[in-house]
Amino acid sequence: MDKMKPQEKEMKSTDEIAKKLADNIRLLEEKMGLNKSFDVIMREMIFGGKKTGIFYLNGLVKDEVLTEIIKRLTYIETDQLGGKPLQQFMDAFVSYIQVTKVDKMSEVISKVLGGATALFCENETSALLIDAKNFPVRAVKEPDLERVVRGAHDGFVETMLINVTLVRRRIRDPRLKLEALQVGERTQTDVCIAYIQDIADPNLVESIRDKIKSVKVDGIPLGEKQLEEAIINKGWNPYPSVRFSERPDVISSHLLEGHIAIFVDTSPCVMIMPTTFFHLVQHVEENRQTPLVGSYLRWVRFIGIFVSIFLLPLWYLMVIHPELKPAGLEWIGPQMAGHLPILLQFIFAEIGVDLMRIAAVHTPSPLSTAMGLVAAILIGDIAVKTGMFANEVILYLAVSTIGMYATPSYELGLANRLLRLVLLIVSGIFSVPGFIIACTLWVLMLAITRSYNSPYLWPFIPFNAKALIEILIRRPFLSMKTRLSLTKPIDNKRQ
Repeated sequence: MDKMKPQEKEMKSTDEIAKKLADNIRLLEEKMGLNKSFDVIMREMIFGGKKTGIFYLNGLVKDEVLTEIIKRLTYIETDQLGGKPLQQFMDAFVSYIQVTKVDKMSEVISKVLGGATALFCENETSALLIDAKNFPVRAVKEPDLERVVRGAHDGFVETMLINVTLVRRRIRDPRLKLEALQVGERTQTDVCIAYIQDIADPNLVESIRDKIKSVKVDGIPLGEKQLEEAIINKGWNPYPSVRFSERPDVISSHLLEGHIAIFVDTSPCVMIMPTTFFHLVQHVEENRQTPLVGSYLRWVRFIGIFVSIFLLPLWYLMVIHPELKPAGLEWIGPQMAGHLPILLQFIFAEIGVDLMRIAAVHTPSPLSTAMGLVAAILIGDIAVKTGMFANEVILYLAVSTIGMYATPSYELGLANRLLRLVLLIVSGIFSVPGFIIACTLWVLMLAITRSYNSPYLWPFIPFNAKALIEILIRRPFLSMKTRLSLTKPIDNKRQ
């Protein structure tokens, strides 16, 4: 016997599509705010003698497509429809390629909120879903953070369908799988897991899929960043556990290496998993040049990142401990000390640079030049001339800041900036022992960090000579015959 609880019976009944169009309208008024929200529309019409209702959200549908569909339906004669008009609409009269038939009102509401159009018919317990979406979208253009001199200049936008299409254009492989999920009870944000079936580790794919499905939140309006924190839960570690990219060629290259890419609707950034520290310091520009030039650019970038972290703390230690200066570098140190202690000069200057960076983000473009002049002349120059800051402090801080901006990963650059500030403070308080201990703890922290069970410092820790050579040197394309072992690819042969 059926012992279903009254609440369960009520839920089941409200999820069914009623035969009467008026009952469906009342249900949509209750659940969707029909006739209350101005963008929720139910267009009642009669086609072939059958009363129908076209339900959609104004602004999310293609007006031209729906107009053509309605125009086609108005030509239906009464004698053309039999006992199953909805099925006949789908088979013969709705002239659109993406049409499905559903039996649940919850599915209708979910799809309409995603941009589809629902077609109800009197005396039918099903509805047709016409997937004629029209999301607001900006033009495809090169991302600001990943520019290249030569190469493709297209980048991801805020519409997931366009983003996966840009990748499909580059990887015309039927084994490229794009699994769609939804996250967020209220936002119902579309998420896509992309991988190549015969390359990616199936255990990794299943783990990421289960993690995303287990996220129980009301929504992720900030897109990929909130999803990253929800599935990784790494706490207060400032170093990024995933790599973000807005370039389709970068995502395609990582997919061919066995990585997993996660697309989030409304976000132009795509997550790459797993990720190591050395993935975050590589740039697509290196692979757009000859191997020798690419290797040179890669080493220049490595040096810039190293300088951005260690230049200021080491210079400060050699100033307060002149005996640490190597032979021939006795000239290191301020020729004229400022009124403030050097450590305070560095801290104030670091905070000032961050403040200017934040201001630059929020300053309108026509005023950005004026703000740069104020920062460079009225603040920097006058601060030195009045004796508050030493010339060398401004010089070395500028060099370190350039090294930070040369870091390809914006998130990694900010994490290294925090590390530099910590090393400065520890060096000022505990001198050389404090600097050494802080550096050791930093390496240990990175060594125990994992990105989906992948060592963060791989291939340095654990050591893998072959992979380390590929990271340090941009090898010729045809010499790279196998994929790196980090992702445990099923097919490890590139050629």
